[in-house]
Amino acid sequence: MKNISVTTFVHLMFALMFAVLLVVFYFFHTNIERSISPEKVTRYKPISDSFLFRENLDMNPGRLRKFYNDYKIKPVSTKKVLKEIEKEGKTIFEGRTIYGIFRVFKTPKHNYLYVQRVDYTQMFLDNQRNYYESIYQAVAIIGVVILLIFFIIYIMILKKLYPLKKLHSQIEQFAKGNLDINIDNKGKDEIGKISQSFDKAIKHIKQLISSKNLFMRNIMHELKTPITKGRIISETIDDPVAKKVLIGAFERMNELINDLADVERITMYNFEPTKEHTTLLSVIDRAKNVLMADDDKYDIDVTDREIYTDKKLLALTLKNLMDNGIKYGSDHKVKIVSNDNTIEVRSKGEALKEDITFYTEPFSQEEKRSQGFGLGLYIVSNIVEKLGYEFTYHYDQYTKENVFGILMKS
Repeated sequence: MKNISVTTFVHLMFALMFAVLLVVFYFFHTNIERSISPEKVTRYKPISDSFLFRENLDMNPGRLRKFYNDYKIKPVSTKKVLKEIEKEGKTIFEGRTIYGIFRVFKTPKHNYLYVQRVDYTQMFLDNQRNYYESIYQAVAIIGVVILLIFFIIYIMILKKLYPLKKLHSQIEQFAKGNLDINIDNKGKDEIGKISQSFDKAIKHIKQLISSKNLFMRNIMHELKTPITKGRIISETIDDPVAKKVLIGAFERMNELINDLADVERITMYNFEPTKEHTTLLSVIDRAKNVLMADDDKYDIDVTDREIYTDKKLLALTLKNLMDNGIKYGSDHKVKIVSNDNTIEVRSKGEALKEDITFYTEPFSQEEKRSQGFGLGLYIVSNIVEKLGYEFTYHYDQYTKENVFGILMKS
């Protein structure tokens, strides 16, 4: 019951109550029918006896009228009610003697008494309402009213829940990146208040994102200028070794700014990777160039093959994994291997103390960074998700290596 929706729960509850009501009315109907049968005998037996045994009854008009009034019956034309009886009537009581027959016919609207003797034939309308039938009709009316009330309450509850269902749909759209979603429920009930609060939260988040984007663009723009100037000045240095070091440093800073711009871009909800046909080794070469580490820091054991991916983003992912492995591995080296559709970056060291999801959270704390797995894995996790791949981790007990994998699903 915990996992079903509120709407489904309401459907089930009302279906259960409706079923209970039907069962109650069924048993009530059965008991009423059982109670009506004895009363029919009690009422119609003396009438039958009067017509079939008291021969002088039909010979005294005054006594006949008194008899009709006492038993609340009224003579009617047989022809007028014959069609009604033939079409919808059924016999509910019958008496027979040597003098004739007495029958009671029941139709949906009336009860009719039919007397047939050798010298007397007459149809009567029974004007007396049976006590139990009256109760039955009253309860039937009450039952219909209760069902109608239940139905109205059911519709009203569903109508009240509709804004909540609509709000859930809008929240899902927001979760998928639609920041322009418009929450239009401005009611004064609890759902309306939740909708208004959610609308305020969306506007606040949009303001924060806008401020963050503006800050990132400004800081990257401000950093570009001194880096460019430093790069130009480094060209004037005569010492070739120092010149190479400085140029490399400025190039690295420029690449880092570009990477930062890529991170900002890929973390946007509406970002779509630009995939192209390339090769695995070309992606690894790009990652090595961006990393700018010495060749003895990594070992490449990869069989080249063609892949369809966003070359720049996949290279950025490998660069971050290689950078983490070189910085925090016990021997400050990494090994890149490929196996079927998986690219693995291995580095020697102790196994992670927490689950991998602990290290891929954004805005990782200092204690995570001190262990060597902070913002870099957050970037890796985001890129891998955007590319439609799967980020994996396990510890190889045999080689004592942390193994980070990118499963490139076909």
